[in-house]
Order: sequence, then C-alpha cells, then structure tokens
Amino acid sequence: MNIQVYGHVRSRAIRVLWTLEELGAEYEFIEAAPRSPEAKAVNPSGKVPYMVADGQMIPDSVAIMTFLADKHGALTAPTGTLARAQQDSFIQLVNDEIDSLLWTAARHSFILPEDHRVPAVKESLKWEFATTQNTVADRMSADGPFVAGEEMSIADILLSHCVGWAGNAKFDVTNDRLIEHNAMMRARPAFKRALSQGG
Repeated sequence: MNIQVYGHVRSRAIRVLWTLEELGAEYEFIEAAPRSPEAKAVNPSGKVPYMVADGQMIPDSVAIMTFLADKHGALTAPTGTLARAQQDSFIQLVNDEIDSLLWTAARHSFILPEDHRVPAVKESLKWEFATTQNTVADRMSADGPFVAGEEMSIADILLSHCVGWAGNAKFDVTNDRLIEHNAMMRARPAFKRALSQGG
C-alpha cells in the first residue's frame, strides 16, 4: 500500500507517524501546516493530519490509526471482540475527557480569530482536567503496563500523545499512572523515530 501522511510532528500527526513506526510500515511524510495550501490541495477543510492511501484521502488521526492497526492486524484487539469494544471505549473516553479539553484550550489560545477567543475558559478547562485525568487512569488495566494490560495498542499511543500535549499546554498532569505510562511510551524507539520526522 502506498501511504502519504500530511501534517506536522507537533500536532496530532505524531499519532499516525508513531503508529506507522510501531508497525514497521513504509510511508512518505509530507510536512503541511493546518489550512496551508498543501493541506487544502488534498483535504478541502485544511485540517491535518490526513493520510492518502492508494490515492484515497482519510482524515482524522484516530480513524487513521484504527485503519492501520486493523490493516496490519497489530496494535489492536480483533474486531467484533469484547476486548475491541473495551479498546474503542477507552479511545472515546480519552477523546472526550482529555483531547477535547486540550483542543478547546488551543482554539482559544491561537486558532480562533482573536476577537472570538475567550482566554478565561482555559482555567475552567484545567480545573476539569484535574478530575478527568484520574477518571481515565482508573479505566486502565491493573494487569500490565499498557492500557489493556500486557499488550500495547493504539489506545496507548493516543493516551501518551494527549498526556504529553497536556504538559506542553501547561495542564498539570498529577496522576502517577499517567505519568509513568507516558514516560514508558516516550522511551520507545518507534516514538523517537516518529518525532525525528520533523524538519
């Protein structure tokens, strides 16, 4: 399969690059900023990341990660199993309880037009994050170092990216389980290879 990934390593694109590196898949990375001419030439919304696989464009980092894991039969529980339902549920939890808070904070920091930003909302988001990070950690398996136990999955990549994003956005990550998990994940060679894709 011929794969091109468009985006920037300091964005959700790192999730896709990391997944590809863990899978040992071949791909081409094209740096493209959000709403840039390069991005809009393929994805009319201008959002990144997106992947072009055999000529077909796929947007959304989680959708891409899920497709790649299913395609390679790795980093995921099999479709139609209870383990997969739990994995998908955890991914939705991280999107709802962490990613959405961070994305809202980003929008009100530098994405929305200045006259539509409400900087004060960030304090409310940080307050909410203080509780939701514990909710997410409590859903992790007690049987192993990864989200689902002994086996790593794309849920681990998503969680680690969000925890790192939180730290960069000055959201206080205080849950020990999340801190330990993030340190373990970011020590992985595949993460370092993905990060090195940045110019």
